[in-house]
Amino acid sequence: MRSRLLSPWPDRRAERTLGAVSLLIGVAVIAMIAFVAVQAWPTLSHNAGIAWLGSGGKLERQVEAMNNAGTAPSAAAYHLRAWPLVYGTLLTTVLAVGFGLIIAILSSIFIVELAHDRLRSIAVPVIRLLASVPSVVYGLLGILVLVPFVGNHIITSSEKAKHAGELQLTGQGLLVTVVILTLMVTPIMVALICQALQSVPNAWREGAIALGVNPVRAILAVTLRAARPAIVAAAVLATARALGESIMVAMVSGGVSFAPRPSDGFAAIFEPLRTLASFIVSFQEGTGATALKSSLYAFALLLLFSALVLSIGGYLIKLPLRRHQVKG
Repeated sequence: MRSRLLSPWPDRRAERTLGAVSLLIGVAVIAMIAFVAVQAWPTLSHNAGIAWLGSGGKLERQVEAMNNAGTAPSAAAYHLRAWPLVYGTLLTTVLAVGFGLIIAILSSIFIVELAHDRLRSIAVPVIRLLASVPSVVYGLLGILVLVPFVGNHIITSSEKAKHAGELQLTGQGLLVTVVILTLMVTPIMVALICQALQSVPNAWREGAIALGVNPVRAILAVTLRAARPAIVAAAVLATARALGESIMVAMVSGGVSFAPRPSDGFAAIFEPLRTLASFIVSFQEGTGATALKSSLYAFALLLLFSALVLSIGGYLIKLPLRRHQVKG
């Protein structure tokens, strides 16, 4: 009996087993999306089209009305305008991934092409370790170190007084959120891009240099060009991580459903905000109210849809780049 258990599986049996596991995972994902969609339907049906993603009114007051409606809400209790959350999510994600991608590309080029072997052997494991650090650790560093520093040394007293009637500029806001989120997603991109750059044959770059191309130009035009599909994949993965980040953002963003206004000038980067994911975490205790519960599921469905769009978009972007991809 023991020998039968330890004997290798026939190819047909392994194929069926792996296929069954993949099918089960697919069914579980579809069931989860269907469940979230059903729970979110009351909010979607009581807000015409995608009007609930627009602006209008104070979101805190709308949430309070949902809570007060209890378990038998009227149609009016489902009124929702989530633009501050959508705007905060887009703003923090685009800025963090944009800055992180630039840093990741430059860092990866240095580590793979320019760094000494000993430095490279240390840097790669450290970057992979940073990519696995729990988000709550980053949030703790943000709330205990960056927020007090920004609130006490960067935000001026005049700026605090100017916005005192509407907002409290304490350091929790857009700037700290973007900085910490950038620190979180950059190691993920660096690890993936480094691996892609290492897989590009040295002969490609050396051939370009032999033809008279500047070494740095050869790296940018040959090595980096061949790694573009991996760069796209890294950006997609980092964007998904940034969209779904909740705990860290809830700790350092200020917890106010407010859309930072560019018209406020330099002070806009200090203004508090909320994202979709951090809102879900902040109001999960209110799931006893039917209308609020449905709205939270609507936000979750929007995040799932965003992940789907990211996956499809990343795939479509990589299609014309595959001819440059290195084949192992």
